[in-house]
Amino acid sequence: MRKNTLILLSLGIIGVVFFAMDVCCGSTFLSPFASLSTMDMHILHEIRLPRAITAILAGAALSVCGLLMQTMFRNPLASPYILGISSGAGLGVAIVTMCGGLLAASSILLSPSSMAIAAVVGAITTMLLVMLISHKVKDNVTLLIVGVMIGAVAGALINIIQNFSNPDALKLFIVWTLGSLSSVGWSELMVVAVVMSISVGILLLLIKPLNGLLLGENYARALGIDVERVRIGLVLVSGLLAGVITAFCGTIAFIGVAVPHIARGLVKTNNHRITIPVCALVGADLLLVCDMLCNLFTYPLPISTMSTLFGAPIILTILLKHEV
Repeated sequence: MRKNTLILLSLGIIGVVFFAMDVCCGSTFLSPFASLSTMDMHILHEIRLPRAITAILAGAALSVCGLLMQTMFRNPLASPYILGISSGAGLGVAIVTMCGGLLAASSILLSPSSMAIAAVVGAITTMLLVMLISHKVKDNVTLLIVGVMIGAVAGALINIIQNFSNPDALKLFIVWTLGSLSSVGWSELMVVAVVMSISVGILLLLIKPLNGLLLGENYARALGIDVERVRIGLVLVSGLLAGVITAFCGTIAFIGVAVPHIARGLVKTNNHRITIPVCALVGADLLLVCDMLCNLFTYPLPISTMSTLFGAPIILTILLKHEV
């Protein structure tokens, strides 16, 4: 117990350091030891601080979401996007950016807030569809296939829309899919914080059943756990977390897949009372590092590019380890 507390404390301190570095570093370096001009204060308050806080919330949300999906499906490569939530969000954005560009009110429809609303609507619609189907299926494997199929259908619809879109609208959509933390302001952060608070409240009720699911569905039922109700709760939490992050930040690759493995490796346990907070802190720290590195360039890199460079080698290592 003392070891786990020390790990949590260390990850928190590392996070504070990375947060300070992320705020200071960028195309313009802001020294914490020098007086800041009016322009520097604007950059700090309106750009750097919201972006760094978004990195913390997005990293924590996607990592915990990935952990829940890996537990639910008993699959070490399950991701936050496995149920097709991100594809639904992407379809919403595709309709607004590529179909909306044909309308007279395209300037309104192509605003960041309109794209975020479209992504939220798409993600919620997909989540509700998956939750509705989860009532009908008897096992998680079938639900996994359903999620993949919903994602495939949404992807096919996006491809059809892309085929008839103009180059400017297509470029706008592709930029969104690459992920960015810079488009999130203070008002959007409030929405993310509220959704995450609701998700955490639901998640606290699921920790004990989650530990039961680690032993398999049949054993969980023998312990008196309502597996179907837990499944709906997990879909709801994962849909809320993945949906709101995808809506405001686009797709952020590999964080949700890789971080749960790092967290379990640190604490050497699958107990969700321990792995969930560790996972959240590791995810926040890792995405802060990714954001800091992305913004060291004159033209910032998409956040998904950097997260892939970190996450893909971890997944390859896990796959090779299981093969040996």
